[in-house]
Amino acid sequence: MQTLDVPVNSAIALTDPTIHRRKTRPVPVGSITIGGGHPVVVQSMINEDTLDIEGSVAAIRRLHEIGCEIVRVTVPSLAHAKALAEIKAKLAATYQPVPLVADVHHNGMKIALEVAKHVDKVRINPGLYVFEKPSSDRTEYSQAEFDDIGAKIRATLEPLVVSLRDQGKSMRIGVNHGSLSERMLFTYGDTPEGMVESALEFIRICESLDFYNLVISLKASRVPVMLAAYRLMCQRMDALGMDYPLHLGVTEAGDGEYGRIKSTAGIGTLLAEGIGDTIRVSLTEAPEKEIPVCYSILQALGLRKTMVEYVACPSCGRTLFNLEDVLHKVREATKHLTGLDIAVMGCIVNGPGEMADADYGYVGKQPGFISLYRGRDEIKKVPEDQGVEELINLIKSDDRWVDP
Repeated sequence: MQTLDVPVNSAIALTDPTIHRRKTRPVPVGSITIGGGHPVVVQSMINEDTLDIEGSVAAIRRLHEIGCEIVRVTVPSLAHAKALAEIKAKLAATYQPVPLVADVHHNGMKIALEVAKHVDKVRINPGLYVFEKPSSDRTEYSQAEFDDIGAKIRATLEPLVVSLRDQGKSMRIGVNHGSLSERMLFTYGDTPEGMVESALEFIRICESLDFYNLVISLKASRVPVMLAAYRLMCQRMDALGMDYPLHLGVTEAGDGEYGRIKSTAGIGTLLAEGIGDTIRVSLTEAPEKEIPVCYSILQALGLRKTMVEYVACPSCGRTLFNLEDVLHKVREATKHLTGLDIAVMGCIVNGPGEMADADYGYVGKQPGFISLYRGRDEIKKVPEDQGVEELINLIKSDDRWVDP
């Protein structure tokens, strides 16, 4: 199994620009596979009440149509779980099957057993799946108490594991830093170690029942805690011979620019280290706003290419046109394409060199004129007001254009 150790004196390791993803087992979620070398999967979660069949179907479809590959719904009651049967049937009848995950929380065995019939994966939170009544005067857990609760967890988890195992479905063991059980908090503290041990306890129960279709997450709202938990999980799994795929996310990241930066700092850092097989950006916004952020993170790291990659200089005194306006025009004309790199450069000084890896270049070479490049080769010089149109014509001449 691949480990995370990189020899610091290895010139090849230090200069290798390729992200070497951690080897993990493939886990099926409907028509999608997480791990096993498959592309990093994009997920999100609808906001609708699952009892609202029409609203939930519409929300799932909206997400799926813009590239969300797995959609999660919440099931706080048995009625919600049963509603998923209708949601799944209506999706199949009016749209297409969509890989679905159900969130099960407090004392959720009956809910989980019902919902396991209707979805492709069940997500449980180890800190909430079996309720541990807090004690205000507790100072420690005895081994007997610890083992007793562990036995209750196994008894409660086993029926769900057997159901998912026999159906060929999957489970996410989703640990949250903010909802560790009291037992784990007393034993390990409010730490990444507690998060990891909480996940491992549930993994061992699943393995003892010959169930291995597991995806693991260790989310936190603070990026350093999230990073430490995932890195430690990888170390522990390597030591134990485990190869489960990891679901990455910064929980409760917030909204707007900072929510996106915070999510990118956590998710992007781990992906760059080769850690992570599926991601969800959690924003306090409409779920549809999460998907572009996911794909932007993956594209920036070269892990998936789902849109045009734009290379543009920051502008300076040498720039021969309004770079911001021109980049906007080029982007608006070409943003529906996929798999292309397009460079917009303000002058000839850095242009051809900085855009050497681009498929097409749009360069200010002399006042009033634009030089268009294919790779490193200048193809034509055109008046500035015809630049975008001629760029499109160049792409069309190479049979790489599709209409919006």
